[in-house]
Amino acid sequence: MLKKTSILLVLIGVLLISACTPKATETPSSTSPEENQAESAVDNEEEPNQPEISIDGESMPCSTVFGYPVSEEIAQYQAAVDQQPPVTDEDWIYGNPDAPITVVEYEDFQCPACPSFSLGIKELIKEYPETIRVVFRHLPLPSIHDKAYISSMAAEAAGEQGKFWEMHDVLYINQAAWTNLPEKEFVDWVISQADSLGLDIERFEEDLYDEEVRAELESTNLRQLAGGLNYTPFVVVNDRVWRNNQPNLYSLIGIYAYDGYEECPLWVINQDSSYIARMDTSAGEIEIELFVDEAPMAVNSFVFLAQEGWFDDVYFHRVVEDFVAQAGDPSGLGVVGPGYTFASETSNDLSFDSAGIVGMANAGVDTNGSQFFITLAPATDLDGGFTIFGEVTPDSLDVLDQIALRDPQIAVDFEDATVINGIEIIEN
Repeated sequence: MLKKTSILLVLIGVLLISACTPKATETPSSTSPEENQAESAVDNEEEPNQPEISIDGESMPCSTVFGYPVSEEIAQYQAAVDQQPPVTDEDWIYGNPDAPITVVEYEDFQCPACPSFSLGIKELIKEYPETIRVVFRHLPLPSIHDKAYISSMAAEAAGEQGKFWEMHDVLYINQAAWTNLPEKEFVDWVISQADSLGLDIERFEEDLYDEEVRAELESTNLRQLAGGLNYTPFVVVNDRVWRNNQPNLYSLIGIYAYDGYEECPLWVINQDSSYIARMDTSAGEIEIELFVDEAPMAVNSFVFLAQEGWFDDVYFHRVVEDFVAQAGDPSGLGVVGPGYTFASETSNDLSFDSAGIVGMANAGVDTNGSQFFITLAPATDLDGGFTIFGEVTPDSLDVLDQIALRDPQIAVDFEDATVINGIEIIEN
């Protein structure tokens, strides 16, 4: 399996496994984080397709970050989101207030699915401080969580003294320590936490039971629940309901942090021409023959991105001995794409039957982006699941042995990793 993950990916992926819903509502469907959060080569038992793609029109066909089909269920949730007030300075905001990506999370501090998501987003913001901000809004579910309101009030009381996000972290990190306590014992516990945060305890206790704030919290919450916000964490990304990893957060990061693309790439290749990609790497020069006839979309995307400089100074972030060398993500985390995806182009006539075969990494059928891999040995188990769009020329095969091995699961930096300095496209 070609898998691309990071600690951030694992944290955020928890949302896809579980969610909290009040009684008498249905839990939204979910899928595994591997399927939704990263481009990764996975076993695929479907028969390889043989698409007939012609270079026609100004742009190649693709799916953009917001260009995905919306189910009736998600449309209903979107209608509920559209009725919510816009983000203002009155909201609890963490991160750059002018960030191009806004994640609004409606959460219950007692919901077991919320800590990993909320804390994971904060970690992601540390990686991309200028690109992402998170907005926290309370969505207590008192029908299933007995301390839903009082824990929200604890965060609000801390916020009155400028420590909302500190209390947010305390409540989530220590959720297991307080979630089963009776309310009175929880109050004692949270007061001790407030003291450790350096808060004025007398003021904190007073704000904890502020009747006006509690009434406003309950009123807002009832309106939200009645309007259709009925599970936690309920997440909105740039005004769109975030479900099944759509809109794709890492595609948005690709767009805004790495100058990616909100639109499909232009057709930049000629189907009557042949193309060679000359890849200058720190391990040596790798020359790749591109298969225009067999995979015109993959070739076009690769050529487009190479000419745009997308691959310049990008590492081979995952290199497994006798398997593959994988690259194409400018973050080096193995999760970021260019902002668009395109369909798979598999063929029974092509096989990963030797070293030097170049394929597209993906998160399933029709989710190709910018990440690619080069086989370091035969890997026929990958046949049919991944687009083959090129092959390393015989004179360059020896260079593949010089690409530094790297396991992204344990690597802490990119010291000694092989880097792509740039890719020259030669048309014949």
